[in-house]
Formats: sequence, structure tokens, C-alpha cells
Amino acid sequence: MDRRIRHWLRCPICGHPLTGATEGTARTLACPHRHSFDIARQGYVNLLAGRAPHAGDTGEMVAARADFLAAGHYDLISRALAGAAVEATARYREAHPRPGATPLTDPLVVDVGAGTGRHLAAVLAALPDAVGLALDVSKPALRRAARAHPRAAAALADTWQRLPLPDASVAVLLNVFAPRNGAEFHRVLDPAGALLVVTPAADHLTELVGALGLLRVDPAKSDRVASSLGARFAAESDTEHRARLALPRSQVAALVGMGPSAWHTDPVGLADRITALPDPVELTVAVRLGVHRRR
Repeated sequence: MDRRIRHWLRCPICGHPLTGATEGTARTLACPHRHSFDIARQGYVNLLAGRAPHAGDTGEMVAARADFLAAGHYDLISRALAGAAVEATARYREAHPRPGATPLTDPLVVDVGAGTGRHLAAVLAALPDAVGLALDVSKPALRRAARAHPRAAAALADTWQRLPLPDASVAVLLNVFAPRNGAEFHRVLDPAGALLVVTPAADHLTELVGALGLLRVDPAKSDRVASSLGARFAAESDTEHRARLALPRSQVAALVGMGPSAWHTDPVGLADRITALPDPVELTVAVRLGVHRRR
């Protein structure tokens, strides 16, 4: 694991720094209190303090997401995040001029609920001196996230508990279609850092909702985001990003299979409804990107 990222990791049990059992090929990380955590063969480190509350996305869901994202259909999200992260990091650097900078002071970008790590990789590509950490509870997702970018690492973590990071350590925190732990986000984010939250707009994928019986976007979504962040964050900006897609039916199946509707839809009935759609299927991608600062 890249030492610049390992430098920031903390034991989820006692909060002390983690180091490799040996340099280079170490397969475990350990703290001074001898709590140890395995590095999986696929490259991610298991930083659970106990049992995970759930297994997260399945291998089938992750494969569908990887296929859909690789086709570029959600690149508008990656581009929006990268642009916002560049602006946020410029402000972070102003607050931390680092005249004697070392590789261990490179800005840290953390994606909470990172999935395959594609959005994190896009942000790191736009920030050549930053390092990244993907956090997720899904092992199939982390197997991909660990290889998403040369300057990224991945860790299995329960993001509803204490995050395995020190206070005020993160320059840019990403949260894309994922749960939000407002208290922990506030604790780990540097006072000069930024939290970037992506949520679906009201008409996101609206053409598929009725036709396929998918879950609808909660009309109170923006209120729930504000509630989850509470009084700890102030909204700096909120922008909408949209695109029209023409998807073959196979990509529609991947789109449905990668999201929350995969847990709630009968696969046989869904396949029949997808077959009845026109080919290609025209639909709307519409998301909101909120930039938040610590109060």
C-alpha cells in the first residue's frame, strides 16, 4: 500500500496510526496496541472493527456498475466532481501553503461509499499531487476500487461508525449516491476542505421509473441531505448536471442492476419489461452536486 495513504489510516478500534508489519510486501497493517488488519490479495485492507452491518452491493451489482460506468454513461458526474475538486483543492492549498512539503502532506481525497472507485479515479486524474482512499462495505466493489488508480487505496469500513482517519485530515470528501454520516464527515474534513455530495434530481431516469417499476427519487431528497448534514455544514453551491442518453437494452439492464432497484425488483418480470422497451431507450440523467464547507 502506498505509504502516503497508509500515513493517514487509523485503527478503527483505538484510533492509533497503522503501519505495515514489514515494508513493501506486508499483508497486514497493525497499530501500537497490536490490533491488526489484513490486506486482501486484491489490494484492499479490511478495517472493520467488528461485523459489517450488511454486505453491501453484490458481485452482480458491482459487475453491472462497472460495465455501465466503463461505457461512459455517468462521465458527467465524474467531470463535475473533478472540476469541483480542483477548485476545492486550490482553496485547501491556500490554507496549507506547505513550504517544506513532503509526499506525506499531499492532499487526501476520500470517497465514502466509493463503489468501483471510478469517480475517485477521475478526481485523482485532475489532481496530480493528491492521493485517494475509497471506503465501502462491499468486498466486490473494493476489489475494483483498489485498482482504480495508481494513487488510490481501498478499505473495507463501516461508514456509519467512526471512519478510520484522523481529525481534519481530508482535503476533499466525495459522497456519490451514498449514505452520509454527517458527524464523521465533519470530524475528518479539514477546515479548509470541501464535501462534495451528488444526489439524483427529481427527474433522474424518470423514463424508466414507470416502465420498469423502479424506485422513485424521494421528493424530499434535498431536505434529507440537509438533515443528514445538520448544522455541521454550510452549503456553498448547488449545481445541476444533465444529459440525454440513448441506451441499448443491455445497458438498461446494467443500469437497473447496479442500483437500489436491484434489491426490490423481480428479475424475471424486469427482464420481460426491458424486452418490451424500444431499442435504444432514450432517458434523462439528472443529478445535483452540492459543495459543502464545515461550519
